[in-house]
Amino acid sequence: MLTRLQLHLARVFLKIFLRDKQSIFFSLFFPIIFMSVFGFINNGEQEPVDIGVVNTSSGPVAEDFIQQLINDPLFNVTVGLESRLREQLEVGDQTMVLILPEQMNTSDSIDATSLRVLVDAAQVQQLGMIIPLLEQKLLAIEREFRDIEPLFTLTVEDVQARSQRYIDFLLPGLMAFTLMQLSIAGSGFNIVEYRRKGILKRLFVTPIQPKDFIAAIVMARTTIVLLQLSVLIAFAVFILDVRILGNFASFFLIVILGTFTFLNLGFCLGSVAKTQQAVMAVGNIIIFPQIFLSGVFYPIESMPELLQPIATVLPLSFVATAMRDIANEGASLLAVAPSLIGIVIWFITGFILATRLFVWKEVAN
Repeated sequence: MLTRLQLHLARVFLKIFLRDKQSIFFSLFFPIIFMSVFGFINNGEQEPVDIGVVNTSSGPVAEDFIQQLINDPLFNVTVGLESRLREQLEVGDQTMVLILPEQMNTSDSIDATSLRVLVDAAQVQQLGMIIPLLEQKLLAIEREFRDIEPLFTLTVEDVQARSQRYIDFLLPGLMAFTLMQLSIAGSGFNIVEYRRKGILKRLFVTPIQPKDFIAAIVMARTTIVLLQLSVLIAFAVFILDVRILGNFASFFLIVILGTFTFLNLGFCLGSVAKTQQAVMAVGNIIIFPQIFLSGVFYPIESMPELLQPIATVLPLSFVATAMRDIANEGASLLAVAPSLIGIVIWFITGFILATRLFVWKEVAN
């Protein structure tokens, strides 16, 4: 139960935080730029492959082959002379150039026909994707001319799979990382800054207890973080067309619990570190490993098996996993119960450490 003293302190701290408009702006600027880069570049659309075709044959097989390439949206076909297309290949306007031989004129000559392919060494990584597609086109033409039925056919069944765009996967992890950074940096730097300005020394002679001080800053900082993340979510949903399938109330509950957890961890850092340089160094030790080990940019399952047990118990892993399950899978709070339990354990642990490490007398001496 919050006391009147804690609520009053929370309002005071909230006014102090809102005065730092520059900090609020840049804490929003970086995530928005980051999301925009991945949202507009990784939009799920495959750019067509530029292929030049030199047709030295006048037969129907070559014409049919070229027409099928033109009709395929995966290819951007340019038919022309070898000299001209070779120049375009050298300057990067073509990915590869196919030279259709003269004997590619009838169905009887398919077995003995080979196609010359001109490529640029810089584009060699794309050959693994392009060559199989070209071979499929040749096989389709061969079956058409020889009237051969394929041995196997595909029956497509729509299971209504959800979008797998990278931006949809990235958003919850990026949100979890943002709230961790804002919370740890905010509470940790606040303690050091108040110590440097002598605010803690003056508060020591008041009836305020460490739990009141910590609870007030947690409430004020949580309000700021919720406002910032709401702006980021609105930007992602309305500008980047990111879909959150789960319940928004459940999503924000995870955000609130995660903010509480990281704020308390930030208090621990601010109590251990005595200067701004020290809290920055210690904060980086806590923050940066979690960026790469908590599934923010790629799934934990893709990590080496040796690191997975460590990664799964990190506080950011619990928060990011719960937010991603709700946003991408539409999971309920009951479904994310394991992550929810992990967040609560870290929250309780962080609060106990924050109140134990926060000693007024060290500040007053």
